[in-house]
Amino acid sequence: MHRSNATAPLTQKVVRKSLLFQCLYFASDEEGSGPFAVIIIPSLLALSTLIVVSQIIWSYLTKRSPSQTTCDPTNINGEPVTLNTVCRGPAQDTLGPWEIPTQCVLEGVEVFQMGRYGPTCKGLLKEDNTSIAVVIKTLKDRSNQHEAKEFVDMVLFHAAISKHDNIVKMLYCQTQRMPMYLILEASIPGNLLHFLWSLREGKSGTGDNLQAFSERSVYIVAKQVAAGLDYLHSYHRVIHGDVAARNMLIGSGLSIKVSGLNLAFKSRQAKMIDEELQAKVPLKWQAPERMKSLPMTDRSDVWSFGILLYELITLGSPPYPDLEPSEVLPHTFAHYRIKRPENCGAQLYDLIKYCCMWNFKDRPVYSAIMRLLDCYVHLTDTRALCSGQPIDICEYRRKAGLVT
Repeated sequence: MHRSNATAPLTQKVVRKSLLFQCLYFASDEEGSGPFAVIIIPSLLALSTLIVVSQIIWSYLTKRSPSQTTCDPTNINGEPVTLNTVCRGPAQDTLGPWEIPTQCVLEGVEVFQMGRYGPTCKGLLKEDNTSIAVVIKTLKDRSNQHEAKEFVDMVLFHAAISKHDNIVKMLYCQTQRMPMYLILEASIPGNLLHFLWSLREGKSGTGDNLQAFSERSVYIVAKQVAAGLDYLHSYHRVIHGDVAARNMLIGSGLSIKVSGLNLAFKSRQAKMIDEELQAKVPLKWQAPERMKSLPMTDRSDVWSFGILLYELITLGSPPYPDLEPSEVLPHTFAHYRIKRPENCGAQLYDLIKYCCMWNFKDRPVYSAIMRLLDCYVHLTDTRALCSGQPIDICEYRRKAGLVT
């Protein structure tokens, strides 16, 4: 009905022009110019009809809804992809205070890996004559509207959860103009797994605060991880989904930040498990219910936390070293238990087994885990942990079942 109303005036024009040319034809025939009129006037009539029909088609096309049209990936309605065109209202108000001040300068920026949305860089943030190491997550060039919207949602996610000492801290963002990026505080030495590996080479400190990494250190680190995960779940209903040493950051004084939150963000945003990211979580860190593709819960993260305890006490050994990745699934379903590693006290091994109970309802909550760590820390060994040999990274990836 809407289309016929829109084209009615154009149809009337066709009728009027047809009548006009008919009058001209009969008038010219009476004046004795019939042959000329027979050739010219029908041609003019056909041309006029073609023009009007073209106008009708053009009118229809220009009245299509915006969802039926395409746009340049770098532009939305002819404007640069910015927060104003991607996400309005509350999101813009929320991120306004996080926008990087003009007096802040990023220096020494270099790419160190490709992230989900674009290059991830490291560099220095200079502000008020001070410099701190930062990680910069960027939105790649020529991103489309959906990608830009998802990137802004990811920035909002970090803004909401980075209010705990044991969660990777968001410093600033830039969403009001291109290029879009998120600035996170870096930790030095950084990746917890790589730090554990460095201890195998005789490096026994965290940079500016040297200390032996002992079984007691394992308890100190583990409690911070549990505190961060408890905060995510208790205050934000966020399930990490990929708890492992490779996704934790360690700083001076054994300070820990929970990182690696891509699966948590995607699953929370979509209200379901992100299958692409889920496939990248090795089976050796997955709870039995996760292997069955059941929903993630905080208790499935607790199972992975038990595996993290094993990583800590072994200075980064792959879990289930006696099993190949292909053997993990049947052995787990047969209630196979991870073996007690060397240098692991009875209380710590009991906690590993407690976290890795087959029935998720039998596993402890984070608050109980933190109480147990507090209760037994005074019984721990304070001698530096040691390992026989450095890690062969290629062999580690194969034994751990990490997806390349």
